[in-house]
Amino acid sequence: MAAPARPAGARVPDHEGRAGARRDPEDLRPAALDARGAPARRRPAAREAGYLRAGEKGPKAPAFRLEFQNGSQLVLTEAGSKKRAGVWLLTPEAADAELAHLGPEALGLGADALAAICAQESRRLHSLLRDQRVIAGIGRAWANEILHHANLSPFALSRDLVPGQVQGLAAAIDLELERGLELRERGANDARTYRVHGKLREPCYVCGTPIARVDYEEHTVYYCPDCQTGGRVLKDRRLSRLLR
Repeated sequence: MAAPARPAGARVPDHEGRAGARRDPEDLRPAALDARGAPARRRPAAREAGYLRAGEKGPKAPAFRLEFQNGSQLVLTEAGSKKRAGVWLLTPEAADAELAHLGPEALGLGADALAAICAQESRRLHSLLRDQRVIAGIGRAWANEILHHANLSPFALSRDLVPGQVQGLAAAIDLELERGLELRERGANDARTYRVHGKLREPCYVCGTPIARVDYEEHTVYYCPDCQTGGRVLKDRRLSRLLR
């Protein structure tokens, strides 16, 4: 049973606000906390949790706002029209049940665990990395960054990877997520943090080839044709249908 929530607008002692604060590289600011004050795992979505220092301006009408005693605030905003954002206060037992479906944490996963996952799942790498039931903690943007770092096509099948590629992918996961966390801690925005994601037609930071993309209804794959696909441009099925 969920624990009773504080009334809207209630202030929270500072130590509760700081207890498990962390910054998620996919988000602009710290992620939400669970009922125990630990970092809450989150499903990827068009939502952002933002921590505002006392006196710092924020959105006028966020989906959720939690104010701490020192005047700082945790706000949740949601882009788009689907309005899937929500906030729940759970007991430790309910939180464990809610998160039970998630896979192992991405950061520190390691090559052996990743090899076992790739052997079980014959899927395109970009889809595999984004599936929170398989690996928790990688969203759409960081799947783009990680696969570029690993020099792997987003359309490559997981079971086709050789041991060296699995090791390279495991290393890329750690290096890119650590880089993102460090930059977000410094307050870096998307433009400073992402080197591939959202950089359509901009030169690849490794080889200079213009970044390409494949559009889907709810996400976009960004990649470098030279670094990742041997110069081949991946087919954009949505664009192909428009041109018929």
